[in-house]
Amino acid sequence: MTDTRLPDPLTEARAALDKAITLHEQGDLEGAEAKFRVVLAHGYRPADVLPLLAGILGRLSRPEDALAAWDALLGIQPDHAVALHEKGLTLHWLGRTAEAIATLERANRADPDNPTLIGNLAVVLADGGRNLDALRHFREALMLQPGNLHLRHQMRRLGSGSVPFWHIPMMNDAPRNDAFEAAIQAAIRARGTAARVLDIGAGSGLLSLMAARAGAQQVVACEMEPMIAEMAQQIVARNGYAARITVHARPSTELAIGAELDAPADILVSEILSSDLLTEKVLDTFEDAHRRLLAADAVVIPRVASAMGCLVASENLADYAFVGDVSGFDLSPFGAFAPQRLPIHGTMTDWTRLSDDVELVRLDLAEKKHDATLVRLRIPVTASGRAIGIVQWMHIDLWDGVTFDNHPDRYSDGGWLQVLHSFPEPIDVVAGETLDIAAGHDRITLILAPLND
Repeated sequence: MTDTRLPDPLTEARAALDKAITLHEQGDLEGAEAKFRVVLAHGYRPADVLPLLAGILGRLSRPEDALAAWDALLGIQPDHAVALHEKGLTLHWLGRTAEAIATLERANRADPDNPTLIGNLAVVLADGGRNLDALRHFREALMLQPGNLHLRHQMRRLGSGSVPFWHIPMMNDAPRNDAFEAAIQAAIRARGTAARVLDIGAGSGLLSLMAARAGAQQVVACEMEPMIAEMAQQIVARNGYAARITVHARPSTELAIGAELDAPADILVSEILSSDLLTEKVLDTFEDAHRRLLAADAVVIPRVASAMGCLVASENLADYAFVGDVSGFDLSPFGAFAPQRLPIHGTMTDWTRLSDDVELVRLDLAEKKHDATLVRLRIPVTASGRAIGIVQWMHIDLWDGVTFDNHPDRYSDGGWLQVLHSFPEPIDVVAGETLDIAAGHDRITLILAPLND
């Protein structure tokens, strides 16, 4: 006699689970998914089955479905650390960074000693622009797993990504450092050790440390990149000046008298000059400091900054600034997209001088207001050639008799680069004649362009 009874639901669920696991092991993910859903339809062991199903859905590149599976598991066990961890990673995969961070933080609270989880949270924090929080979590993960090379790599990647490549060469630039320190020492001798010092754009804290070593009793520093500001605080403490130097992780425009500063500063030190003088909003920063943060007779270091330059010819640099016939095609219109400014470095790039040194733009940083300016500048040509533009460098006046420059004839290994300001197209010039250019600035960038009469 044939048995016509329906299969027992529990027996059917167990058989489906066994089949799902077998299919999963054989690599048949779609088949395994179907069987796992049969198991769940019977309500059998959902807390065990949902993670397996979610994992399969992730491997099938179906993140929304995987998310639904993790949410179903969290509906059963709201503090399930693995589900929260995997849900956070899935949200990150979907580009929902803020939700991913919140979910991974929940996972971290549920499983606080999991270095993999903490490291993943750090990665997502970094992707969300929260670099300092990311760095702290990477450090926490490394304390739990000191030998983890992946975590060390991520920390180094994060740190190096937040610091421009020229920052360390600039710190190692002894002539520059000596010039700034000589000016700082002279200013403190003139104003006394009770003078309040403000360091804008502190970086590593080097100028603040110089001021404290010169005797300044109160130095307020600010650095807008939080990771760098935290490092500056560590460096200040490491060198024994934490009692006299305070580093704030914010731009100077967010400082205020009565808050970060107890009174207007008597001395301003700042090294936010860029290779092309103005890019780092130098004028906005100095003007704001004069208006809100400095005493009326404050010493400003540096007090004058000039852009110097000369006409140049260079076949090598021309290939970076201009394009013409390529493989038998005329690509010259693409030159409209060529960079106006190319960083170069003294002897590292071959170019020929076509004029003597010329002062292009001069900024008196002790002035309280600067307007955009543009003037006609006549440059005497000293050698015939094909001028591709102007190589520009800086000369800064720090104190009476204390100056520094990155002249290309004698400076090729520091942090400040020289800059090629390329012309829209090469110009043939003849020795003994002159080339007229428009020279000035729009408060943010230098303007150096040939004039066509």
